[in-house]
Amino acid sequence: MQIIRTISEIRAVLDEQRAAGNSVGFVPTMGYLHDGHVSLIRASVEANARTVVSVFVNPLQFAEGEDLEDYPRDLDADVAHCHGAGADFVFAPSVEEMYPSPVDTVVSCPGVAAPLEGEHRPSHFAGVATVVAKLFSIVGPCRAYFGAKDWQQVAVVTRMAADLSMPVEVVPCPIVRESDGLAMSSRNVYLTAEERAQAPLLRRALDAGRSAVADGERDPAAVEAAMGDVLAGASLGTVDYAAAVPAHSLVADGSLAGEVRLLVAVKFSKARLIDNDGCVAD
Repeated sequence: MQIIRTISEIRAVLDEQRAAGNSVGFVPTMGYLHDGHVSLIRASVEANARTVVSVFVNPLQFAEGEDLEDYPRDLDADVAHCHGAGADFVFAPSVEEMYPSPVDTVVSCPGVAAPLEGEHRPSHFAGVATVVAKLFSIVGPCRAYFGAKDWQQVAVVTRMAADLSMPVEVVPCPIVRESDGLAMSSRNVYLTAEERAQAPLLRRALDAGRSAVADGERDPAAVEAAMGDVLAGASLGTVDYAAAVPAHSLVADGSLAGEVRLLVAVKFSKARLIDNDGCVAD
């Protein structure tokens, strides 16, 4: 497995692989890898001849006062995870390599990025879309694997790739969870013991929303209230939202019908947790 630090080298290596007839899978990450990331790498390895994993903590998606400086980093462990999962290349550029001068071009998806996370972190998805667009340009034609835990991110990246005719197939992959239902996240390390005990309530809230829809509830407000009742037990956190929305637009437009996405977000002292699940209102 090769560790590559520069844009020019990773481009050359991947162009050579494609010229030899090898398909490329790409797993973009911010590092501090866990079993959720490993599942994405394995999915790519299974479907592609070559797999590249990027490890880059992107400053553009952190607003002032967020955890950029404290964001957990461990490149040696990340490389070990990538090697163990069968990746062929790790692209680990510096901030200076990715952004040699101040960024003046920003990519945004103002429709799908506006609700939910967009209301609580207004600059976040512009930072995500910009760095992912840059990474797609660097990596070139590929299949790109994203965890469904960040469902709105998946929606933003999918829409961006389609709107800009990028030669990239976005592949959402299932959420990987701890034994008690908590979605795996690099930020889980921020939770205190008491907060960690309350964190599985996010999953239980989603279960309550799914049950409401399965029982015939089609009023988004009623489904959201069922989820909110469960989240009220997270006394150490603040609920940012509990939403029941169409899976692709993420904006409620009347009674629930077809593919529905249930999404929740809770802010604890140092960790802001998000989770989601899908269901069908037929």
